[in-house]
Amino acid sequence: MSTRPTSRAERVLIMGAAGRDFHNFNVCFRDNSLYEVVGFTASQIPNIEGRVYPPELAGTLYPRGVPIYSENHLDALIRKHRVDKVAFSYSDISHEEVMHRASLVTACGADFLLIGTELTMLPAHRPVITICAVRTGCGKSPATRHVFGFLRRAGWQPVVVRHPMPYGDLLNQVVQRFARHEDFDTCHCTIEEREEYEPLVEQGAVVFAGVDYTRVLAAAEEEGDIIIWDGGNNDTPFFKPDVHVVMFDPHRAGHERLYHPGETNMRMADIAVISKVDSAADHQVRALRTIIQNHAPRAEVVLAETAITVPDGESILGKRVLVVEDGPTVTHGGMAFGAGTIAARRYGAAELIDPRPWAVGGLSDAFDAYPHLNQALPAMGYGDAMISDLETTINAVDCDMVLCATPVDLTRIISVNKPVVRVRYEYRDYGEPTLKACVTDRLNRLADST
Repeated sequence: MSTRPTSRAERVLIMGAAGRDFHNFNVCFRDNSLYEVVGFTASQIPNIEGRVYPPELAGTLYPRGVPIYSENHLDALIRKHRVDKVAFSYSDISHEEVMHRASLVTACGADFLLIGTELTMLPAHRPVITICAVRTGCGKSPATRHVFGFLRRAGWQPVVVRHPMPYGDLLNQVVQRFARHEDFDTCHCTIEEREEYEPLVEQGAVVFAGVDYTRVLAAAEEEGDIIIWDGGNNDTPFFKPDVHVVMFDPHRAGHERLYHPGETNMRMADIAVISKVDSAADHQVRALRTIIQNHAPRAEVVLAETAITVPDGESILGKRVLVVEDGPTVTHGGMAFGAGTIAARRYGAAELIDPRPWAVGGLSDAFDAYPHLNQALPAMGYGDAMISDLETTINAVDCDMVLCATPVDLTRIISVNKPVVRVRYEYRDYGEPTLKACVTDRLNRLADST
């Protein structure tokens, strides 16, 4: 990273959302005397500002830690702290919005910085398969579970490392290991964390996450002989991949060139998986094939379904249902519907109830922030207060049943006063080549070259 001529350390502000920002600090700025990080800003996730990145993690240059502010005060912070560089460090935001922030930063006199992938991807001593996406909600999690399953059946001992979600006490989240349901309670996991960890643990996986991914990687390498990186949003991986799998959503064809850093993932892809082909139109799939061919020509293209299963789907027929969808997919992922909505229509629900009149607290705020939502309730639970808001909202809605399409079993966390039907979704190949064949071929080539 270059520096402007100066007699002092350059002052840096890191824009983030509790994850990528901490990783960029750890690998680029911690213990680097060329820079003075004056703070982080926080966005996207409720109630993550007002904390301090603790001195125990911040290194010797920050005996008081590093404060975390709201992004709403970005311009004032730049001026107050005489910031030289602002490092943009979060994901799934449109290129246009990134440049609006860049314009604000440069108007305040600071440089706007996007840190390259080579500086932030840690090298591993084990083979690494990374599963990322061009937008939130493309199907990374089902693909991760699918890859974990066929690797284990092939004799590997895979472990999964998940993109960070450190929304609580950072010192207690430095390295997290999840192997049973009790671990979620011990670590005070949010609903968003449980959505990612619970299905993998139920499959028999050990899942690692945390704050300091140098230490997370070391812990994962102790237990596994191959690492699966399960990405968050549309972020790029924290580990250098041997096989980089990127998920594409035909329902949002064209978005892969409009959102940061999803386009970076597309251009890096070894294997491009077009998911949800069972619910998308043919012209959407064809459009994605053309985009991939033009912008990631070396990538192998795999077609996949998101197979939706409802064990007691016949109970939905004729019912007035409240659909609860995966939170990130329908909030900052921008989708108006998910697997729950598809299942409701497929199994003949009489009506999808608009939850907005009953929404309280943080859920009411979410509907204000994401006005495209009108027939689905996002399963948002960033902390105890929002989990309580979710319970209150669900129980107040006038409906016959709740159709729950979040990967987590909400009835383990909240009490619901009406019938709950779970919707599950899994990865399924759609013709040839299969994801297993493409990944296995690349792993074999890797083994032959070493």
